[in-house]
Amino acid sequence: MKTNTIVKILVDIGMTIILMLLMAYELVGRQAHEWLGMAMFALFILHHALNRKWSKNIFKGKYTLFRLFQTMLVIMILITMLGSMISGIMLSEYAFSFVKPGGGYEMFRNIHMLSAYWGFVLMSIHIGTNVGVMTAMIKKTKTYNLKFGRVIFVLVPILISCYGIYAFYKRLIWQYMFLISHFVFFDYNEPLVLFMADYLSVMVLFTTFGHYISRGLQSLSRMKIISNKKWRS
Repeated sequence: MKTNTIVKILVDIGMTIILMLLMAYELVGRQAHEWLGMAMFALFILHHALNRKWSKNIFKGKYTLFRLFQTMLVIMILITMLGSMISGIMLSEYAFSFVKPGGGYEMFRNIHMLSAYWGFVLMSIHIGTNVGVMTAMIKKTKTYNLKFGRVIFVLVPILISCYGIYAFYKRLIWQYMFLISHFVFFDYNEPLVLFMADYLSVMVLFTTFGHYISRGLQSLSRMKIISNKKWRS
């Protein structure tokens, strides 16, 4: 595996871990949350620098359904990332404590909540659109090629996703995404590992969704290309 590919994978893993910790907010502490947010933004910039070839070609070539979906997803993630960073700076109590939002505190708090929870969901879907390299590696293993290997490979993410639906509802993530609730509730007596397990299951839910919707769009694009070739012939 090329060094560049390894670095990309490590950066993506780092972003995923930090994203999970950021969602724990009060459980990891506000000061840690701010520094984790800065680390996330730094890795986000590095991620795009490593994938600059994709960015350079954004206005080149034909757009399939999958490419359109992927591009719109990246744009929305960029918006949520900028929203999180700008509102985070305005609300900072430690790293940027010298910045005061004035009378806009409530507005920035709402922007931060919307950006954080929509960003979490959109980034999870984005992971699902890019798991092709990982799945290709898994398919080369001996375990995958055993009788039960393929069943486990498909079944485990689906089972976790089923619990993810429950966790999505239980953790009120859907309410935070639409500002139905303006305050995030944390159980300070709950072990961090249980909180992370629930959010991980929600991440798997949307990653699985992103993976299968990507496969569906790619299949539709291939069918369209084949039908166009038949029509021309």
